Amino acid sequence: MKSNLFLRVISVLFFLFGISEAMAIPVSSEDAVLWAKKNGQHLMDTFREKDFVKKYNELDAIFDQYIDSEYVAKFVVGKYWRMMNKEQQSRYVSIFNRYVKALYKTFPLDFVNRLKYEVKTAFIDGNFTVVNVIVNMNIDSDAPLKEYLLSFRLHQTAKGIQLVDIKVGESSLLLSYRRKFYEQIISLEEEIEWFLEDLEDMAKSAERKNQAKMNQY
Repeated sequence: MKSNLFLRVISVLFFLFGISEAMAIPVSSEDAVLWAKKNGQHLMDTFREKDFVKKYNELDAIFDQYIDSEYVAKFVVGKYWRMMNKEQQSRYVSIFNRYVKALYKTFPLDFVNRLKYEVKTAFIDGNFTVVNVIVNMNIDSDAPLKEYLLSFRLHQTAKGIQLVDIKVGESSLLLSYRRKFYEQIISLEEEIEWFLEDLEDMAKSAERKNQAKMNQY
């Protein structure tokens, strides 16, 4: 359970910092470290915001600034993107954006004050720059801190420095989401309309949970 929660948190980082494939140009190690420090601190500060409206508005702003939503949406459905007609593709991207934004708001963030984030090293790897980050955290307030090594894979695009992937050990978050969507589509006998209906239901469910949470404050 605790490990699943940690992966959810890393998924939040992944989607908030964004993804883009075009113009894969490595970032200098110095710029990559500065980017990781600045955006990591910004995210931590936003998580700690007490006002939920301000918190989620700022997280959405970070999401919109750093994510190439259409590319991410295409990647996670892979070959099934080509099975969609233009109307389905447009509808899918719109639902996907709603789903991702609603999903991260359902994750508990009350343990953030027990999280430490430290940028360690950066190096160029082909057309990308890898930044290694140490995260120390505990889910339970009475438990000792546990150390995790994350690798951010960055490149330079026309939009600035963007994240391509986050790895926890050898596990790629981008590929993990692709596996999830593939399994879902296959379970629906590869019927695209059924998949879109399911994704719409998932987005609405997460949105209702978030609204119920907001109504408590």
